[in-house]
Amino acid sequence: MWALRTLSGGLGMGLLFFYIGIGLTAVLRNWFGYPEVWDRDFNVTIGYVFGLLGWVMGMGMWGSWGREWFGLRTHSYYIRGWQRYFTWSTDHKVIGVQYLATFTIVFLLAGLMAMLMRLELATSGLQFFDKSQYNTILGLHGILMIAVAVAAVVGGFGNYFVPLLIGADDMAFPRLNALSFWLIPPVALMLLITPFMGGLEVGWTAYPPLSVQTQTAQGFWNLAIVTFGLSSILSGLNFVVTIIYMRAPGMTWSRLPMFVWSMFVTAWLALFYTQGFAVALLMVTLDRIAGMGFFNADDGGDPLLYQHVFWFYSHPAVYIMILPGLGIALEIIGHFSGKPLFAYRYAVGAFLGILGLSGVVWAHHMFTSGIPNYLHGPFLVMTELISIPTGLIFLSALGTIWMGKLRLTAPMLFALAVIFNFANGGVTGIFLADVPTDIHLQDTYFVVAHFHYTIVGGEIFAMFAAMYYWFPKMTGRMYNMKLAKLHFWWMFIGFNVTFMTMYWPGIQGMNRRIADFPAAMDGINFFISLASFGLGAGFLVFVGNMVYALFWGPAAEANPWGARTLEWQTSSPPPLENFDEPPMVTGHPYDYGLPDAPAHARFGPGLPAGTPAGGGGGGGG
Repeated sequence: MWALRTLSGGLGMGLLFFYIGIGLTAVLRNWFGYPEVWDRDFNVTIGYVFGLLGWVMGMGMWGSWGREWFGLRTHSYYIRGWQRYFTWSTDHKVIGVQYLATFTIVFLLAGLMAMLMRLELATSGLQFFDKSQYNTILGLHGILMIAVAVAAVVGGFGNYFVPLLIGADDMAFPRLNALSFWLIPPVALMLLITPFMGGLEVGWTAYPPLSVQTQTAQGFWNLAIVTFGLSSILSGLNFVVTIIYMRAPGMTWSRLPMFVWSMFVTAWLALFYTQGFAVALLMVTLDRIAGMGFFNADDGGDPLLYQHVFWFYSHPAVYIMILPGLGIALEIIGHFSGKPLFAYRYAVGAFLGILGLSGVVWAHHMFTSGIPNYLHGPFLVMTELISIPTGLIFLSALGTIWMGKLRLTAPMLFALAVIFNFANGGVTGIFLADVPTDIHLQDTYFVVAHFHYTIVGGEIFAMFAAMYYWFPKMTGRMYNMKLAKLHFWWMFIGFNVTFMTMYWPGIQGMNRRIADFPAAMDGINFFISLASFGLGAGFLVFVGNMVYALFWGPAAEANPWGARTLEWQTSSPPPLENFDEPPMVTGHPYDYGLPDAPAHARFGPGLPAGTPAGGGGGGGG
């Protein structure tokens, strides 16, 4: 089979180049007189760079792109059927599915690790894992969930639907888009083999000096995250150029759907700030393999330097995770409320305001790290200021819901939950932005609860809202709505019971990232563990519903929701070029309930099948 040949070719080229890199490094070390030609961290690092190049070349980059660099004819790969999802494809829809399938599996795996952690934390003492094993599970859970939050929506739904929503036939750089995805499998491989290379001791933040001194697994972790960052940067560049230059005629900035606006701002954040994380881990890697002293005080370094560089990326990364989720929530609320989206321009301004402020708030993560006191006040104020544009997004959502004719479908329920959960995360974030309360709550379970309300309650709930909203368009099949609503209520109740309860032990001073805790906390932790097991079980409903619908679900209409935006004005799933005729955008995407509102778009002399007369929005629920 073509897919098997491609995967085996990519793996074979990757291994070949990996060993070439290791061997070449050994030869050069011997040539330059090093006493030992083998240094595990050093040789493996160089070998990984070679192996990564071999992997992407073997997967199809050479045939479809690399040959062109030497004046040779390139190959065009167009595979039909399921095999296209396992090969190098430049179709943005295929790449979107590849991202989404990959990170859905990663999400479920990371959730399983969370269950293992809560199993250990059900009672005080060490029952199932020693401290090193617990730290490894904790670190993998953290970084895998971060990867899901960063890439599942951006890479999955962003790749699939941004071109459709703006009337384009593909992304601006299709081959770069394929490269962005195929950089991901080596990341997953490197992370998943860390438990067999000594484990992770430093969590997902990799603070030095510990990250400089630990096992080889930390080197693997560094390489994986730098690769993931490269993928994110390339993807961000692609989205920026696509949205600026490939919009359909009539698709002015004031007519962009909210999800596109959120992706546009997210792409700029990825371009501006992802380099910070890469630079931080590059410095750690150079400290490990080259004897540099960036973070060694004896050599003139400073461990706080890492925190500044790391959080300069990692707080904007919170918005890389959540802004697409808020865009999805507004997108869905706008379509299922039966009225125009409230304060559209203010919501767009809020996204841009977050883009402007996100890079000047990082040091509130460092109030207890020893930074000068004169920095506390400015970062406190800037962190509080960013709540203003966030509040405008809430205003848009609540104003749209108010007096609307709501259709409480599964996508709408998840979208409403995004607003509820993220409001909780935002309010509790105030205590962590203010220096006096942060000093008490830093590194406690209060931070765990707040962070999960922000990312899981916002981004992950939005991911499921998008899955239920766009599943008919992506697959051409419809799922069971009753099971989807059961999944919502199970997940919503289980999530809130689990993480709302975590605030209390945090206020009492229970530290996060530890395998043990005082026996006085046994009762509350046992309750949290039981609630988390219930939350985890709810995802079985989702998996069963999606698998059944994918193979045996009834055929979906082209526009089952009666929505106005462009992706619903083509077949389900869309054809290769997205639209049979180029669209001409003539109206606003959210003008529901307005009798004289023009259709959002026209195709040729008339409207495409599935567009409601007058551009209105009826449809099923």
